[in-house]
Amino acid sequence: MIKNITIGQYIPGDSFIHKLDPRTKILVSILFIVNLFLVQNFTAYVLILGFILLMVRVARLSPKYLYKGVKPVFVLILFTAFLNMFVTKGTPDTLVLDFWIFRIYREGIYQALFMTFRLVFLIMGTSILTLTTSPIELTDGIESLLKPFKKIGVPAHELAMMMSIALRFIPTLMDETDKIMKAQMARGADFDSPNIIKKAKSLIPLLVPLFISSFRRAEELAMAMEARSYRGGEGRTRMKQLKYERRDIGAFLIIFLLIAITFSLRYTNIF
Repeated sequence: MIKNITIGQYIPGDSFIHKLDPRTKILVSILFIVNLFLVQNFTAYVLILGFILLMVRVARLSPKYLYKGVKPVFVLILFTAFLNMFVTKGTPDTLVLDFWIFRIYREGIYQALFMTFRLVFLIMGTSILTLTTSPIELTDGIESLLKPFKKIGVPAHELAMMMSIALRFIPTLMDETDKIMKAQMARGADFDSPNIIKKAKSLIPLLVPLFISSFRRAEELAMAMEARSYRGGEGRTRMKQLKYERRDIGAFLIIFLLIAITFSLRYTNIF
């Protein structure tokens, strides 16, 4: 499961999506997520899936990265789907199953499917953002978008730096976890036990050194930043200045076109 986590990974490239301004990619991702949770139509979800696959093709990424991103949270997605299926109420004429205390309505099935599609496409969409944008670009983009809020006291640079560092260290911590697991397995630890209690106990020798390693890395990073006279964003310059280009306008037009089409499908009777 550790090797399947793609959040925070960056795949270098020179595709159209790689060359977009990071602010454009962040805003487009936000619009995509908002649109994703407003859709209530199966045809619209098919369109969104086609849009995601098209973006993967344009970015020259392997579809296996999207699958690897969804796989670790597949159980959570199924749990959410079943929860929505049993909790959502409907009318008596839409009752599908009535067993003991469980009642499943057609509306519950639709809601479970909608929630499954939303979570899967959400992970896929955000994976494309992180896979095509370097941590430095993400930091610059987030800081630039938060800069107007500095007038009300929001520390834009510090927030952007924290988010970028947290995102960047996910793959590093995953590699560290993998090394610790292999070391513990070489000493006889069993992480594949079917017994839940034994499996939970076996995680204790894993979590303790992982926390120690995380704090050590955080301290080393803080000392390195202080040694380089880091004092926040005031007076700092960038090697690469952000600027919008025509391809960024094209990206906004594409996402607005997708939103317009999905909203038009929202008021149709097609499932």
